[in-house]
Amino acid sequence: MKVYLAGPIFQCEDHECINWREEAKKSLGKFEVIDPMVRDYRGSTDRDFNEIVEKDKAEVNASDILLAYCTKPSVGTSMEVLYAWENRKKVYVITENNEISPWLLYHSHGIFKSVGEAVRYLNELSENPKVSL
Repeated sequence: MKVYLAGPIFQCEDHECINWREEAKKSLGKFEVIDPMVRDYRGSTDRDFNEIVEKDKAEVNASDILLAYCTKPSVGTSMEVLYAWENRKKVYVITENNEISPWLLYHSHGIFKSVGEAVRYLNELSENPKVSL
């Protein structure tokens, strides 16, 4: 199974984009993890926005699950959540916020307060062959 790691990149510091993804990658042992940060476009003046979006969409299409880190507003992350949902992918959200947008609640299969909590849930599901992720 493949998990796409959606989360803010645009106008973010390294620790905001990378730390949670590294934690998830280390902990999602049974999954193939797709990390869009391999195409870190921040600071580049020669950006092909079409290529960035098309590659992200192709990777969401190739995934079974979208794990979205939604600790602050992000247009790209919101678009990826909706795109995954509309393409019948499982969408799981990590947010520390107590008040969550109705749109995010509607377009997710589960909400978690931490990366660790989300990863534990996905790993437990993957170990139970009777449960559909």
